[in-house]
Amino acid sequence: MLFWLACEDYKKIKSLPEMISSANRIYSEFVECEAPRQINIDCGTRENITKNISQPSLTSFDAAQKLIYSLMARDCYPRFLKSDIYQDLLRRADAR
Repeated sequence: MLFWLACEDYKKIKSLPEMISSANRIYSEFVECEAPRQINIDCGTRENITKNISQPSLTSFDAAQKLIYSLMARDCYPRFLKSDIYQDLLRRADAR
């Protein structure tokens, strides 16, 4: 989720210096191998981002963002809906 949100913010950037700085931050936080919050993307997508990170564009992370969105929709969100935390929240809301 954090990666997807970071990509949404990234696409709103207007200045090249800010784009470069933000692209490098996203890359080091989410994309590079052993990143603190490494995302689950295929090797080809990771390599493509790595190859182009020195000259980022507004679409630099689009392929990875689409993969992460798909993963959230197919896996994370359905698991969240079944989670004890969410089920407890529903019970509390119904009790009101």
